[in-house]
Amino acid sequence: MNIGLRIFLGYFLIVALAALLLARVFVAEVKPGVRQAMEDTLVDSANVLAELASDDLLAGRINDGRFARHVRALRGRDFGAAIWGFGKRASNYRIYVTDARGIVVFDSNSVDGRGGDLGKNYARWNDVYLTLRGRYGARSTRSDPKDPESTVMHVAAPIRDAEQRIVGVLTVAKPNSTIAPFIARSQAVVLRWGGVLMGAALLVGLFAAWWLSRQLGGLRRYASAVTAGERAVPPKAVGEFGELGQALETMRARLEGKQYVEQYVHALTHEMKSPLAAIRGSAELLEHADQTQAGGAHGMAEADRARFIAIIRSQGERLAQMIDKLLALAEVEHRQRLEQPESLDIAALAHDAAAQCAPRLAQAQLTLLIGAAAGLPRVHGDAFLLRQALVNLIENAADFSPAHEPIELRLEAHADELRIEVADRGPGVPEYALPRVFERFYSLPRPAGGSRSSGLGLCFVAEVAALHGGRAVLANRTEGGAIASLVLPLR
Repeated sequence: MNIGLRIFLGYFLIVALAALLLARVFVAEVKPGVRQAMEDTLVDSANVLAELASDDLLAGRINDGRFARHVRALRGRDFGAAIWGFGKRASNYRIYVTDARGIVVFDSNSVDGRGGDLGKNYARWNDVYLTLRGRYGARSTRSDPKDPESTVMHVAAPIRDAEQRIVGVLTVAKPNSTIAPFIARSQAVVLRWGGVLMGAALLVGLFAAWWLSRQLGGLRRYASAVTAGERAVPPKAVGEFGELGQALETMRARLEGKQYVEQYVHALTHEMKSPLAAIRGSAELLEHADQTQAGGAHGMAEADRARFIAIIRSQGERLAQMIDKLLALAEVEHRQRLEQPESLDIAALAHDAAAQCAPRLAQAQLTLLIGAAAGLPRVHGDAFLLRQALVNLIENAADFSPAHEPIELRLEAHADELRIEVADRGPGVPEYALPRVFERFYSLPRPAGGSRSSGLGLCFVAEVAALHGGRAVLANRTEGGAIASLVLPLR
């Protein structure tokens, strides 16, 4: 599973748990809290009404006295109230009074002092039962046993005589459904804003997961590219990710530098053995001939001497060329990217490379034909490196071309890439050698017994191509000879 997805799922789990906790807190705390506030109001109301009803109860006129008339008159009052957007036109209270035995002697639901629950025994209900015994009495009872939302809260207060004896109980009852709209609205507000916050939290989590995944993905791709031996640039990152990328780049540079030196020293010493052996052998033969001549014996023929001196000179030049090309190749291989690419006219570069190779081509009695399509697009790259790559391709073709045969340099644009082709009419490349021609120090014998090259020219071309985001290809022509291509992207 992608690390970004794992981070997002973990974050989503945390947000979901927080949302669940919020919902549970609302159910467990908000609803009971509202009901507790209502109960507190009912306690105050019950005690105030108990004081107002005490005179009529003690006088025996609780059902038809002044208190009863005022309570029943409450039904006709239009409250005309608006409580936080909810209208209130009438009272939701039910008030009843019981005597010391728990018998209902007044009920606000009765009409003209008759009906309601008058005469019923409420002594078993907690509000009456507890209050008659000097304790706080309250209960919540369903008006419809099958409907859990039909609960009615009852809060009682004692009615006392002059000696503070409890002579009755006044209960104020109010349906819990009267506060349901306030709870529902609060719940809707909480859920709405909770949903908004949860959505915002998820968006933040999604962005954070994407950002972390992008940073880690860039570092992972960079590490994979380095492991595969590809050119790679540390990803642009900030904070600890940027520091980690720089640390990886430093580690890569040091490890590659050490390995690079080891490989080059090993390869260079191996390749230098052959020319050094030829130089040492020729020098020993010349030295022996000089000693023999000094002793009075017949010395070495002048033709042999000239041949051995030519061997020393050619092998010395081969060593010098090898070192120069090795240094140039090392500089290219060490680069991870082009520092300051320029917009280049590739046709002009091709003519510059041809002019640089002209003396060698003339010496080998070869001609170079340049064919450039009209309106070639410009490419972005390093002018020096591309020019040297073209020189290497031309010189490689010259090594295998028969005298008086032309070498063709063609420039063509295809779709989103530019192809530079150098074709010769030599013997071509053996099939077994095609996969290895771009390897460092790999070289084939030259026609007519010519000495091998340093084996670095085509490797240099391949490295320049890769540095420009392109590729180098070498193949045989159907009509004979080989064709080397340098393919560069147009971007």
